[in-house]
Amino acid sequence: MSHRKAIFPEGRHSLYEKHGYSAAIQSRDLLFVSGQVGSLQDGSVETDFEKQVTLAFENLRHTLEAAGCTFDDIIDVMTFHTDPENQLDTVLKVKNNIFNESPYPAWTAIGVNWLAGFDFEIKVIARLPNKVS
Repeated sequence: MSHRKAIFPEGRHSLYEKHGYSAAIQSRDLLFVSGQVGSLQDGSVETDFEKQVTLAFENLRHTLEAAGCTFDDIIDVMTFHTDPENQLDTVLKVKNNIFNESPYPAWTAIGVNWLAGFDFEIKVIARLPNKVS
């Protein structure tokens, strides 16, 4: 019996199907969320950087909600940045509105040179609240 369950936010399954991956995988009490970007409903790129970061967090929220989670259930965050030195202040502004009290999740930020046309991506691991023992 598989202990993995694919999770998709409402209305976005076709975008994941097109590229052959799941928005998130639930495995027992953990949720592994694929990298979320600032894509508009049709999958295109939001070009304004702050709006792109905000939309990436919003797309993350929808994926978390599809699994019954919230931002409070996140235990580990990994973000990817195409120009970290010039983008970090904007990312922190958006991130600090969401993770605004201790304890904060673990966070790793990585500079990359390509994100399929995007400038920011966020992936997380969360613990499902109804599975906590």
